[in-house]
Amino acid sequence: MLQLVGFDGDDTLWHSEGYYRQAGDAFAAIMARYVDVADRDVHERMLATEQRNLKLFGYGAKGMALSMVETAIAVSDGRIGAADIHALIELGKTVLQHPVELLPGIRAAVEAVAQQYEVVLITKGDLFHQEKKVAQSGLADLFRRIEIVSEKDAAAYRRVLGEFDLQPAQFAMVGNSLRSDIEPVLRLGGWGVHMPYHVTWAHELENGLAADEPRMLTVDAPAAIPAAVERLRALAAAA
Repeated sequence: MLQLVGFDGDDTLWHSEGYYRQAGDAFAAIMARYVDVADRDVHERMLATEQRNLKLFGYGAKGMALSMVETAIAVSDGRIGAADIHALIELGKTVLQHPVELLPGIRAAVEAVAQQYEVVLITKGDLFHQEKKVAQSGLADLFRRIEIVSEKDAAAYRRVLGEFDLQPAQFAMVGNSLRSDIEPVLRLGGWGVHMPYHVTWAHELENGLAADEPRMLTVDAPAAIPAAVERLRALAAAA
């Protein structure tokens, strides 16, 4: 029987990736003074640097800014000036200070689900930034528990479920990332509601799920989340 529903934060409850895209565009504008930014190699090296640095800096704007500086020095062969390096650091600060804007209808969706189940927020990223976004979202009061994790993997979900004394089959996760929100939960034996966001970081696109995963439903807007969770409850009861 389904008992606990988890919600992702970034690009599920509130907008996030768009601000990173804006920073990426600004990065390209700065680097255009030194290299041909139409060359895909520049962008691929930036992504590779970010992914390599995840184990050191974790997710979030701080790691992005440091990776921008590292990439800029490398692709410009050390020619990038101090003023432009400062500008890259400022891009990271801008992302850290972006306003928190909820997805339309998400509060009503969480409230509806919370009337039937315990709900938990499970989000990853920089601790200070995520705490700030949770506080500014106005949604904290809806959640039984708020978990800010460094990585969303099977171990993280298993730990949360253990603290609720629940089995994976009693849990459903709602989120925009197949890689982080859905796949680990399904692999454990849980359920998932995938709500794609209109832009997604390339790192989060990597996953091993089939399009017709039997334990996952896909919705296109927050208003459809409560009905999807109820459908999963019926599927879980019949399993």
